[in-house]
Amino acid sequence: MSDKEYVARLIVSVITNRISVKDAILNYPKPLTDKNLMAAYHALIHYEADEDLRNSDFSYKEEQDEYLNMIAELLANGKDLPLNIIKSYEDYYPDIELPQSDKIRDFIKQIKHFLNVK
Repeated sequence: MSDKEYVARLIVSVITNRISVKDAILNYPKPLTDKNLMAAYHALIHYEADEDLRNSDFSYKEEQDEYLNMIAELLANGKDLPLNIIKSYEDYYPDIELPQSDKIRDFIKQIKHFLNVK
């Protein structure tokens, strides 16, 4: 299964409430270099950030679900996202920091402490 197909499955699982956005992000493919997957990542983050709005505005929820469904469908078929979607999230690409496992994070903290690096 390609990374695009995998991310499409993650998105559908989020929309259908089978997993949380947090779980989707924790299971996101690494390293993240494909701009299509970067845009989909930020669409998921945006989805999570708008949870309160989705709960209070049904039409907004439908619109956001359709948007993520469209992204998932394109990725599931191995297609690239429209350029306007990729560009809409471009400013945020440098900020992507995928979660690491606790063991790796602890190891990095120990090395930073040993080297006295903040």
